[in-house]
Formats: sequence, C-alpha cells, structure tokens
Amino acid sequence: MAPREFKIGSWQFKLPASRIARIGVGALLIIGGVLGFLPILGFWMIPLGALIISYDIAIARRARRKLSVWWRRTNGHPSAKKRNE
Repeated sequence: MAPREFKIGSWQFKLPASRIARIGVGALLIIGGVLGFLPILGFWMIPLGALIISYDIAIARRARRKLSVWWRRTNGHPSAKKRNE
C-alpha cells in the first residue's frame, strides 16, 4: 500500500500507514479544535481532523469529494468547465 498523503496549497503532509492511527490523529485534532479557545489549540484543527478522517470513513470521504467538486466549479477551475460550453 502506498503511503497516504494530502496536499494543502504548497504544503504536503504524510499520514500514518495504520488506519487506526489515522482515525486517532483525526479524532484528536477535532477534539483539540473544539478546545480552540485555549491559547495553543485552534479552531483550524477541526477541518484538518475531518480531512484526515475522510480518508478512512466513507461518509466523510463523499462529503470531501462533493466539496472539492463544488469548490472547483465555483472558482472557475478550467478542468471543471461543462462540456457543452
């Protein structure tokens, strides 16, 4: 199995090889994000945790893909243009 990784802008992150570890890291990020009012933690951790969990949970993966398609269409990405145009 190839190592899982995701890219946000110009940053690239590698995920743990174990499914349980990926779900654990994602859950910890979401829980830490809920405590975002504390000085070290932040609310940015919630979407990052959801992104990591979406690699292993089907419902979250479908939501991530729908959001990605919507984002490309909304922002006028050339590869997302309709074929009729």
